[in-house]
Amino acid sequence: MKNPLVVSTIQYDIVWENPKANLEKLSLLIETIEKTDVIVLPEMFTTGFSMEPERIAEEHSDDMTTLNWMYDQASKHDAVVMGSVAVKDGDHFFNRLYVAFPNRTNIRYDKNHLFSFGKEHEHYAAGSQSIVFEWKSWNIRPLICYDLRFPELARNSWDGDEASYDLLVYVANWPEVRSYPWSTLLRARAIENQSYLIGCNRVGRDGSNIKHSGESVILDPRGGVLAELKPFEEGVITMQLDEHILSQFRQAFPVLKDI
Repeated sequence: MKNPLVVSTIQYDIVWENPKANLEKLSLLIETIEKTDVIVLPEMFTTGFSMEPERIAEEHSDDMTTLNWMYDQASKHDAVVMGSVAVKDGDHFFNRLYVAFPNRTNIRYDKNHLFSFGKEHEHYAAGSQSIVFEWKSWNIRPLICYDLRFPELARNSWDGDEASYDLLVYVANWPEVRSYPWSTLLRARAIENQSYLIGCNRVGRDGSNIKHSGESVILDPRGGVLAELKPFEEGVITMQLDEHILSQFRQAFPVLKDI
């Protein structure tokens, strides 16, 4: 039996292409969290969804500024911290999600599905793999924004007597004009994968004058809302997830076994 997992997600107005200001703002918001095991930040949380990686991307290294800040927050709160940033790795730029652990190690996921409607594919290289990582006995799969529209990438599986993951996480800069698909697809991904789900989105207008309503949520494996943030408002939500409830639901209604 796994212990409950306490998760937190932060919704805020990202200061356009200003990592220093965003890290300062986030540090204050994280300080409002009393106790958590997981801290989820939006997509490109240091800059906003910028298509100028030549100017704003950090060079990937274990000593990069943002990753060190994530390590510090993870160590301070004994939690994993995850969110995506623009990075340069070799000859390519990536929209890369880092998962930072308190022991100053990390794993990473490069966004698989690039948003061609916004010309993301012209500036960033696509990743080709998804990841599942273990934290406090829970298995977690993180994905990025536009990945939400492609259910095969999130597909859970059943091996022996357990699923491949227990918690699905999406970090995003999802615009307000498509807020209905955001909320609908999040619920669909939770339901079809019988998984807890966190959808973390930003608020405010970005440097391209695109409006974001946030509507960040924590969902149960039936797609029900456990906690949510109000549209257009900055804030933090924290929720305890119960593995016993998840396990009982999967056993009573064994959809994953039929995949």
